[in-house]
Amino acid sequence: MHDLTQRQVEILKSLIEEYIETAEPVGSETLEKKHNLSASPATIRNEMVRLTELGYLKKPHISAGRVPTPSGMKFYVKQLMKEKELSVTEEVALKEKVWDLRDREVDFLKQITKALADKTRALAVTTTSDGNFFCSGYANILDMPEFFDIDITKALLSAIDESDYLRSLFSGQIDDGEIHILLEDELGPRLNGPYGFVFTKYQTPNHLVGEIGVLGPSRLNYNFIVPAVRYFGDLIEESARGW
Repeated sequence: MHDLTQRQVEILKSLIEEYIETAEPVGSETLEKKHNLSASPATIRNEMVRLTELGYLKKPHISAGRVPTPSGMKFYVKQLMKEKELSVTEEVALKEKVWDLRDREVDFLKQITKALADKTRALAVTTTSDGNFFCSGYANILDMPEFFDIDITKALLSAIDESDYLRSLFSGQIDDGEIHILLEDELGPRLNGPYGFVFTKYQTPNHLVGEIGVLGPSRLNYNFIVPAVRYFGDLIEESARGW
């Protein structure tokens, strides 16, 4: 990673958060008006050009604004964003939705996948090492501007229908207990587009392993989705003692 100045960091952070909120390329005038950057539009514009040269931003052909590249988004997630942890009340409410099913593996995993989709308003998937695959939240993606494009939506749904494709993505990641984030070309040839995938691996006391995560646009609300996915992975491990 390149060493960025404090001003460049502030511009990059503000631009990415604006993009996550609006799904639109962001221009210097927008940043100057909506974010307290203490810089003129001309200065912001020059810094955006530099951030583009460094590979953190890119300029869509049809817009004067910029959007983050996968490198820019990953820098934001790892270095700049502040996770929005679930409150105790939220954790209790989520656990109550699935706790009565904790002794029935398949029913529990179906319900926890649905709960994750409902909580994140995205597409949630859960897999197990014994071949089960659960998905919920198909309708959620239709609310996202990226998926107004039928080809983008079709590619995602086609990939979901082939569970082996997602398993190949999982198998390429080290099981280090960390949250995994795959963006755009990291999702392979079938999903080489404006997609983002956040997932974690879990292991139950009886050695069943699998993954749970969220699929959506590359501008997923990571500060909320990353801790949510982590919590749901932990909840599977906690709840699976009777399997």
